[in-house]
Amino acid sequence: MKKTIILAMLSLLTVMPIQAQNHRHSRYYNNRTGRLDYNHRRYSSYYDYDAYVGFRLGPAFTTVNSDERYLDGSSVKTGLNVGVAAGFALMPRGPLYLESGLYYTEKGGKGNVGGDKFTYNLDYLEMPVVMKYQIDIERYCAIEPFLGGYVACGVGGKVKDFGKRAAYNSFSDNPYSFRRMDAGLRTGCGIQCDMFYAEVSYDLGLANICNDDFDTSKNSALMLTLGLTF
Repeated sequence: MKKTIILAMLSLLTVMPIQAQNHRHSRYYNNRTGRLDYNHRRYSSYYDYDAYVGFRLGPAFTTVNSDERYLDGSSVKTGLNVGVAAGFALMPRGPLYLESGLYYTEKGGKGNVGGDKFTYNLDYLEMPVVMKYQIDIERYCAIEPFLGGYVACGVGGKVKDFGKRAAYNSFSDNPYSFRRMDAGLRTGCGIQCDMFYAEVSYDLGLANICNDDFDTSKNSALMLTLGLTF
């Protein structure tokens, strides 16, 4: 999985400069040359358009913390976080934006019970909704802190018991599995430089994803993201 993430990130980094040269919605796009011209500065401080969409990709460093020892994956597992974002300004030419999107996120964790290794793979379709505040640091670059929440639905994954060499569905009626629905808080900060975007975010799970009501399991995830905004 780590190799997959690295290859995906390298592919995005390769494509980004190529896309930049043809990005007609850039605030630095020069109609006469058909290229980006950073001395051309067609736009002023805030975006002249009210809505945007973007592609996002990066690693997620996740844990699933539980008071049931057979479900406690409190050691970090690395997964993939990929999706699309869309947002719009809440005021004309203002700094406040509402952003949502749809992501495929690989969460879970790693644990050890009596010397036996466990890996919890919890794959979700996740929809965040956050409020962003844009702080200009250059005419083409801005810092964007944000705060909001997310809801997610489990779509796959396996719990692997390496001691018994057994694996079973992460989302089932088995008491040693998890509920599909998850929700929690999301916070973080991004930086937007023209069409290029980078972000660090944190998901704090608030929903109990444990099947047994007498136990509690919650997700957490630290995510690093690169992307393009159109």
